[in-house]
Parts: sequence; structure tokens; C-alpha cells
Amino acid sequence: MTPDEDFPIPERALALSDELRTAFKRLLRSMQREGGELEGGVSMMQYMLLALIHEQPGIGVAALARLQNVRGPTVSAQVKALEVAGLVERSAPDPQDRRRSGLRLSAQGLAILDTLRARRRDALARRIARLSPQQMDALAAAMQPLLEIGQA
Repeated sequence: MTPDEDFPIPERALALSDELRTAFKRLLRSMQREGGELEGGVSMMQYMLLALIHEQPGIGVAALARLQNVRGPTVSAQVKALEVAGLVERSAPDPQDRRRSGLRLSAQGLAILDTLRARRRDALARRIARLSPQQMDALAAAMQPLLEIGQA
């Protein structure tokens, strides 16, 4: 148990947690709908794997599975599909463990990731642009606390 778990959670924090989870779920679902069939037939899970591989070049399938909290065979199948599509490349096997090879994006994989990110950014920016100036200010003020929550 961490030191924070020794103290009761204030009611306001519980209520904000519920509202935040609901808001994030709705936002994620709407972004998934807007993304629809992603660029080049890339699924949402494959998009997330591309992003992780880009952020951590050389990462292995097992580490991807842990980060995504998904079973290894599931991630392995998705990575294989990304390889077949020419979006992901494997490095030479690890000399210490010949079963393990690192992953990296191909040029085509990076181009698709960039396109998907730009499309999602623009879709979200259009939604934000519909907010009032006061709502935009409130959203801007919430950014730092949200980033801090994400780091915890």
C-alpha cells in the first residue's frame, strides 16, 4: 500500500474522478467514430501500437503487450499484420535472446502515424473551436492538472 492509500479520498475527488472518466470515455469514443476506418486500414489498436513503437524504437512484443495490458499473442498478431502491411520492421535478433527482436516504424508506418495524428488533432481542434472563449480558458487552465494526473 502506498502512503496515499492510508488516507480517505475526499468526496469531491471521487465525484471529479467519475466525471472525468465519463468525459474521457465520451471523448475517446467520439474520436474513434470520427477516425472510423483509420488510414490504410489500420485499426485503433494498431494505431496505438504504431504510436508506442514510434515513442520507444526497439521495443519488443512482450513489452508492448504489458504497456497495452493485452495478451502477448494478441499483440503479436497485430504486429505481424503491421509487418505484412509494411508499417513495422523488426531489427536483428537480440544477441542475448535470439527470440527477441526490436520493432521500429518503417517510413510508410511513420507517414501513416503522422497522417492519423494530424487527422485526430484537427478533429479535436474543430470541437474545441466550437467552445466559448470562457470554456477555452477553462480547458486551458485544466491542462496542467490533467497532465499531472496522467503522470501519477
